[in-house]
Amino acid sequence: MSWSIVTDTNEDLVNQLQDCHAVENEIVAKAMKETDRKFYCKLKNPYVDQPDSIGEDAIISAPHMHAYALENLVEVIKPFSKILDVGCGSGYLTSCFARIIETKAQEKNVPPSGRVYGIDNSAELVKLSIENIKKDEPHFFTEGRIKIVQGDGRKGLMECAPFDVIYCGAASKEIPTELIRQLNIGGRLLCPVGEKGNVQKMEQYDRLNYKDVARKVLTNVMFVSLTD
Repeated sequence: MSWSIVTDTNEDLVNQLQDCHAVENEIVAKAMKETDRKFYCKLKNPYVDQPDSIGEDAIISAPHMHAYALENLVEVIKPFSKILDVGCGSGYLTSCFARIIETKAQEKNVPPSGRVYGIDNSAELVKLSIENIKKDEPHFFTEGRIKIVQGDGRKGLMECAPFDVIYCGAASKEIPTELIRQLNIGGRLLCPVGEKGNVQKMEQYDRLNYKDVARKVLTNVMFVSLTD
């Protein structure tokens, strides 16, 4: 679902998403208000609820889809969480994740020791996401909160696993077994599954223990496909 939201400021964009109940968690609202979409989107007016091409056959999702992802993941993010953003693209959600870690740390009055890893197969998009995040909040790099790498997101980032949260910004053609394998106990993976052009489902995977993973189909979506 999308809404006819067109406004002049990032704060009002998020306020309207709250009015539509696309954003309900105050921590999500805070992260999205602090992550100004103008740093990540090439649209003349970035404060509109629609996706946009960022080059390399990739897009930045519409704000309501970013909200949907964050609303489904915020409950499992902790001050110490290790997060993997697969197909990080513009770097927008990568920044949101880092801000949520900081907010969770402030709530607990502890240092934010978590880290967000962004991975993309395109060298150009890796460069773009780094540039965007530095314009928005350079301390994410200077303080080691975020690391962006080039690689095949379908394979995850085994050298940094296990992860407490994994989000895929592009669709896996089948159940993302390798990413599930890299989930920590208590961790959650959110991933669109299905072929481009066919029905795709946003699926949630929660690791219950070393053996068991709970799978939940959430909603129909449309995403570009994960590629090597």
